[in-house]
Amino acid sequence: MTRGKKTTGRIETTVTYLEMTERPTRPSTPVPAGKLAIFRAEQPTVSFYRYMYDTVGEPWNWTDRRRLTDDELTGIIHDPDVAIYILYVAGVPAGFVELDGRIAGAVELSYVGLMPEFVGRGLGSYLLDWAVSAAWLMEPKRVWLHTCSLDHPSALPMYRRAGFVPYDQQIETVAALD
Repeated sequence: MTRGKKTTGRIETTVTYLEMTERPTRPSTPVPAGKLAIFRAEQPTVSFYRYMYDTVGEPWNWTDRRRLTDDELTGIIHDPDVAIYILYVAGVPAGFVELDGRIAGAVELSYVGLMPEFVGRGLGSYLLDWAVSAAWLMEPKRVWLHTCSLDHPSALPMYRRAGFVPYDQQIETVAALD
């Protein structure tokens, strides 16, 4: 199901850009119950990355990385200034975070998401809070992200609760999943 206007393989969506220019001072999100672990995926294989990206992003029409060749994708995910972390629940991949520090002074939370089976368990707020803390450890002047009207309905409110402030909004047309 899409929440945008779909026309000839394209979907119109509202993209909201948000940022933080200071570390949050609010208390950290409590760790959810259960066996959780977050590990950095150092030099992940393209097939593993595509599995995570496709599975997490399919309900939300994530297409940007699907359109890249393996070589183009490898150039991003193996860049020393890009960090990919996998959330595991009881040993099973449950979600991932991608932090992009390739632009001096800024860290983009390029992707933060959960596998569909893990949505609604309180893990999203925890993973976002963890990602924000990890981003600030990279010592940027700002941490930013973008979301769109195709994303989970709780995404934008969750980002705002985490301390992100909108600074731009645009209507964009994105490719629809085939």
